[in-house]
Amino acid sequence: MFIGHYGAAFAGKIVSFPGGKKSRKPSLGTLFLATQFLDVLWPVFILLGIEKIAITNSANTFLNVQFLYYPFSHSLAGSVVWSLLFAFVYYIIRRNVKYSLLCGVLVLSHWVLDLISHIPDLQIIPGIELRVGLGLWNSEVLTVIIEGLIFTAGIYLYFRSTTAKNKRGWITLWGLIIFLIIAYITSIFSPAPPSVNAIGYAGLSQWLIIAWGYWIDRNRSN
Repeated sequence: MFIGHYGAAFAGKIVSFPGGKKSRKPSLGTLFLATQFLDVLWPVFILLGIEKIAITNSANTFLNVQFLYYPFSHSLAGSVVWSLLFAFVYYIIRRNVKYSLLCGVLVLSHWVLDLISHIPDLQIIPGIELRVGLGLWNSEVLTVIIEGLIFTAGIYLYFRSTTAKNKRGWITLWGLIIFLIIAYITSIFSPAPPSVNAIGYAGLSQWLIIAWGYWIDRNRSN
């Protein structure tokens, strides 16, 4: 799943816990980082050779990559550890328990959405070969519909919970929405990646979207 994760991040902005300065909502960039945290770790582990993938010639665009070994970033146990760590770091920085838990839940939401989309290649615990996945990727049409609905719902909730401070608040947000949609459509019709390293380096580009999220939030109020 790709834009579905960003939809979850957009939706996270509607969660509000009234209070003082310490109850300020997490930035959209932080929410992007939370929902994509496993995929931020994954390309690093791929490039370092810690986790392994292979490129296939599947007719299904979403199955052109075979996930051979990625228990540290994408097993259920690993995801729980990363979500707790993310929540702990956010608490150390912001001293807000509730928003820390929100960030932790968003990190874990990545695994839940991947469970829906992946074929059975997600491990529960590193070292145990039991793998799960509901296989939404087996249907490109259903994948696009469900991801599109999650993404659209997230954007709707984000618009309900924020307002633009200036023109940049509109331009940066709509610019990102259009960019993500184009990137998603392009990925559907693109051929298989040329190499494993290319996938890893492409994965690192997510940091640009995270930075974009911080830029958007600086120009919107919530």
